Amino acid sequence: MFISEAWAQSAGGGGGDIMTTMFPLLLIFAVFYFLIIRPSQKKQKEHREMLAAIRRGDKVVTGGGIFGTVTKVVSDDEVQVEISDGVRVKIARATLASVVSKTEPVKEKAKDKDKRSDKEGEEQKPKAANDTEASDKDEKKEGVSLLSRLTGKD
Repeated sequence: MFISEAWAQSAGGGGGDIMTTMFPLLLIFAVFYFLIIRPSQKKQKEHREMLAAIRRGDKVVTGGGIFGTVTKVVSDDEVQVEISDGVRVKIARATLASVVSKTEPVKEKAKDKDKRSDKEGEEQKPKAANDTEASDKDEKKEGVSLLSRLTGKD
């Protein structure tokens, strides 16, 4: 007697439209997309753009909370940061949490003045904030003096 009642209940209420059963799942996915996934992707994109725009002279904060100044952009994945007077460390670019202050780009008028002084034969200073030649020469001088201090040779 109980078996026939169970069969009768399941047979009469079964099925339904597939859209009515899938609608709550689609609604949940849409809510998650707009409230969680999309804002996270925007934040990641902004962080990637910030890391790509890092230049020498920018004040940065690392993921560990250390404040410093970018002294050299070594490669796409690595920067050299001065965290104290004379203390420079190479860190992965991805570990930078934020840029506290940015340096101003070189203006066009300043470039024109540099071109004029080239013609006059005056002594030149580094033109751009990311002048790798000047920073490489400074590092070589520091490396030689450090090596000579450590070995005791001139």
